[in-house]
Amino acid sequence: MALLGVNIDLVATVRQARATDEPDPVWAAAEAELGGADGITFHLREDRRHVNDRDARLLRQTVGVKLNMEMSIAPEIVGIACELTPTQATLVPERREELTTEGGLDVREHRERITEVIARLHDVGVIVSAFIEPVPDQIEASAAAGFDAVELWTGGYAHAKSAAEVESALSTLSRAVETGTRAGLEVHGGHGLTYRNVAQVAAVPGFIEFNIGHSIVSRAMFVGIREAVRSMKQLLERHAPSEMSV
Repeated sequence: MALLGVNIDLVATVRQARATDEPDPVWAAAEAELGGADGITFHLREDRRHVNDRDARLLRQTVGVKLNMEMSIAPEIVGIACELTPTQATLVPERREELTTEGGLDVREHRERITEVIARLHDVGVIVSAFIEPVPDQIEASAAAGFDAVELWTGGYAHAKSAAEVESALSTLSRAVETGTRAGLEVHGGHGLTYRNVAQVAAVPGFIEFNIGHSIVSRAMFVGIREAVRSMKQLLERHAPSEMSV
């Protein structure tokens, strides 16, 4: 069964909407852990639109499970990551106008700079992952650059409208997982996954971890974070591929 990383950015987004001190994403992380989260994910953006430096420091001090920091390759952010030393850093593309991260990092285009960032993070003991689209050249470039893992963008599947589009997206993801595994990378998945659509992705052999945020935090408004996390974990368990199919 794949592990569940819970992204708590949306909690901070709600707080920032009123420029106040609640809800606290650090509390949300603790509640997610109590619900069974295997990891906590946060994105420290350059414009600090949701999670801020205070949150990042406290998350590093209080999270007891894997702490995954999504980040750009901007020098300021890389420096903060090297000081914080989260368990894992996931390098992502970042555009100020986007609502959430769309599409993957172009590792081939920015390989020289990315390789430098990976080396700095490895020097302080941080595992490094790339958030990329599920295409062979980006996966192979990620392995060559020195990444430990890749998180495949599952948006193509999540946004598919017809049965044929869903099937095509699942096939693409399955082939990408196989490519990543052969390249020696740990393969994760994330973007647009919900309680309604996670089952088919969870059944794809080879995924080690899924990072899910918006759907879990949305459900938490009605049932609480612990129960929302617990329900998603149960879905991953129920639809995990059998040992023989891995």
